[in-house]
Amino acid sequence: MDTVSPVAPPHQEASSPQLKITSAKTLAESTNLTSIPSHYAFTTPTSGDQAVHPDHDDSIPVIDFSLLSSSNPDQRCKAVSDLAKACEDWGIFMLINHGVPKSQMKATVDALMGFFDLTEEEKNEFQGKHLLDPIIYGTSFRASVDKVFLWRDFLKMMVYPKFHCPPEPEGMSEVLAEYTGKLRKLARELLKGVSESLGLGPGYIDEAMNIDSSLQILAANLYPPCPQPELAVGLPSHSDIGLLTILMQNDIGGLQVHHGGKWVKVDPIPNAFVVNTADQLEIMSNGKYKSALRRAVVNNKTTRISIPFSTGPSLDTVVVPAEQLLVDRKPDQAKYILMNYKDYLEFKQSKVLDGKSWVNQVKI
Repeated sequence: MDTVSPVAPPHQEASSPQLKITSAKTLAESTNLTSIPSHYAFTTPTSGDQAVHPDHDDSIPVIDFSLLSSSNPDQRCKAVSDLAKACEDWGIFMLINHGVPKSQMKATVDALMGFFDLTEEEKNEFQGKHLLDPIIYGTSFRASVDKVFLWRDFLKMMVYPKFHCPPEPEGMSEVLAEYTGKLRKLARELLKGVSESLGLGPGYIDEAMNIDSSLQILAANLYPPCPQPELAVGLPSHSDIGLLTILMQNDIGGLQVHHGGKWVKVDPIPNAFVVNTADQLEIMSNGKYKSALRRAVVNNKTTRISIPFSTGPSLDTVVVPAEQLLVDRKPDQAKYILMNYKDYLEFKQSKVLDGKSWVNQVKI
């Protein structure tokens, strides 16, 4: 598997007090920027562009939500079967006919782009120190300790059970509250389909993961144009921590998924969401549905924004494999160490963003 490895500058680390932390957007808008600073430079174990910018165009599965939610039993049965195949073979799929209006999706993108257009002083008011802070703005991954920076700025907000959002720009809070409300319902219906596709019955995940008190996070990742995209990375390979992630993006490609031993481009489909399986679903399914391994590359022409909505269990839920999916229903057949979701989040906070290292470290 191709991986992207950071190369620390020869005499300076990003955590050095001499290095001023600047947002990727501010850096990209510098009039004299023709190359990236050394502390943004990554390298790959293979030469050339192919490791970071593959040209594999395998078709990502497409799930029609209108069929998954159909009252026609034959249509729903076929959609659940397609969902099972997509989750098991890929861990990622495009979701069409999901019922979220295109106008609402655009308003959400516009509102979040407006946030990134605020001054650095205004945005820096929301610099968080802990993963469980309700609002976090930052750059890279953990800029205070990163040795090599990612070419991205981000905003993360806890939006359920309690809704949090910066007050500026004006109107963003209302737009995001309405959008996340729609996605909360969509995620719940998708989890019913996923639960059914595992042979557990449509309500199993909802009840076992305490979705009534689910921790849901809305994030926005901004990837500005980069003068040397072959050296920089937007996000290195990683899996998500929750159950499912529903991602919206503008029409600029950059997302890649690891499938069949290679990286595959996930090109945007107008008015579609990208949905991927995440670590807690892998644990709950005892490895039947693996969390998707993804990464983001950057370009030198235009700004890309991606807006993931993550649905996890409640913080105090201990995620255990479903008994029906264990061999002979024996607890000792569980393949993962059991911990509650809050502990898993804090475990993640202490680790480097590196492939599926988080979930792999809780494997038995």
